[in-house]
Amino acid sequence: MRKSAAPSFPPPQHNVLLSVRASAHRVQPHQTRSHHTPQSLIHQLRLNSSMSKKSEKPEEGKEPESSWKDVIYNPRTGEFFGRTARNWGLILLFYLVFYGFLTAMFVFTMWAMLQTLNDDTPKYRDRVASPGLAIRPNSLNIVFNRSEPLEYGQYVQHLESFLHQYNDSEQAKNDLCMAGQYSEQDEEPQKKVCQFRRSLLQRCSGMEDTTFGYANGQPCVIVKMNRIIGLKPSGDPYINCTSKSEKPLQMQYFPHEGTIDRMYFPYYGKKTHEGYVQPLVAVKLLLKKEDYNSELIVECKVEGSNLKNNDERDKFLGRVTFRVLVTE
Repeated sequence: MRKSAAPSFPPPQHNVLLSVRASAHRVQPHQTRSHHTPQSLIHQLRLNSSMSKKSEKPEEGKEPESSWKDVIYNPRTGEFFGRTARNWGLILLFYLVFYGFLTAMFVFTMWAMLQTLNDDTPKYRDRVASPGLAIRPNSLNIVFNRSEPLEYGQYVQHLESFLHQYNDSEQAKNDLCMAGQYSEQDEEPQKKVCQFRRSLLQRCSGMEDTTFGYANGQPCVIVKMNRIIGLKPSGDPYINCTSKSEKPLQMQYFPHEGTIDRMYFPYYGKKTHEGYVQPLVAVKLLLKKEDYNSELIVECKVEGSNLKNNDERDKFLGRVTFRVLVTE
């Protein structure tokens, strides 16, 4: 069966031209013939069509839409992060001047404050009126087996290195001071140092027994006061140690009775009093066989003077507590 052909329609432009030509030849009864010819009407239509197409195109010279890259650098305005080079320069100059002024003011303030300080002694010394106590070896828990040299070797080595500055050969260059009297030297530009010879510690000096009694199970502990500039304790200060355990404990003091001579006071500071060594008291714990394998608590205090030793807020003010456990 033969298919019928689809009807063909003339293009729209052709219909427009035909309608224009027809309207050009048609004359109304009450109208006069127009002076426009068909050719001029066709030209006008073509002109209008071309103008409408041009209007659909984007206008030349119009700025393109901005993108996220313009936030960093905008090539049209030359701005970097929203500011021109001149603006950034002015901001940088402002902060340089501002922080330079703050730095100069801080330096001047520090310089003015340092003019009120003394290089040799602190300006305010009323907060620490009494010294604290410390022990050597530098451990509050002394635990060792007297049959094992490796266990107590660290304590012996620490005592030996600490007492090196007290060697008789080192102390020979210091002065022999008057016992029982303060060594006041306020007017002296260079302060003298009183001798404290290692040999004063006798059985705890490490000269006779190089193990300081640790090999025999009767260890030595050295007690010293911390330095305080200008301190002059009244009376005759001495170190007294007691056992806080149930078992009584015998002790031996070096120098005799644990005295601290007043000739080592006052102390004038690290720079002015160069080479100064504070006095020491060695305490030898005379442990017996029944004292082994049980922990002993020992408390040492400075007594016989106006120095504080019972402040509950400071456990080391004028006293020190340590533990000793010797096994075999």
